[in-house]
Amino acid sequence: MRKDIPILGLAGYSGSGKTTFLEKLIAELKRRGYRVGVIKHTHHQVEFDQPGKDTWRHVRAGADVVALASPNGVFLAKKMVSSPTPEDVLALVGDVDLILIEGYKRGRWPKLEFYRSGMKERVQVPKDELLGIVSDIPSSQSALPHFWPEDITGAAGFIESVLLDKKL
Repeated sequence: MRKDIPILGLAGYSGSGKTTFLEKLIAELKRRGYRVGVIKHTHHQVEFDQPGKDTWRHVRAGADVVALASPNGVFLAKKMVSSPTPEDVLALVGDVDLILIEGYKRGRWPKLEFYRSGMKERVQVPKDELLGIVSDIPSSQSALPHFWPEDITGAAGFIESVLLDKKL
């Protein structure tokens, strides 16, 4: 596990609002001057590049690593024997102030738990990993910070104070 860069996980089932919240949180943290890394974990197969393009063809031909370099960055595809662990992916991320992870619910790092009214079940984040709750219904765990889904500024301030050593 990386010890040099703070990590925050966003844990919740599909439809709980993680992606929308994360998109706004990234923008707010960038506005505050932070360099933000994001890891999105999925159980679905994904395609690298567009079918027929050079890098797509390189991956299909069997290349173990394909990097697409452009003026706005580098995109990397790396074959692995099995689904990458969080540590495998975290090792690839550097030069940021904070890594936000959507997915990898079982990883051992601090997390915000997401749930919405009408959802039948919640992710059960271990108490020693749970930093706060993001939900459209009041939290029954009053000792933990609760953020409404639209309270991006409050959540960003909390993240600064807890993970980035800034004062609220």
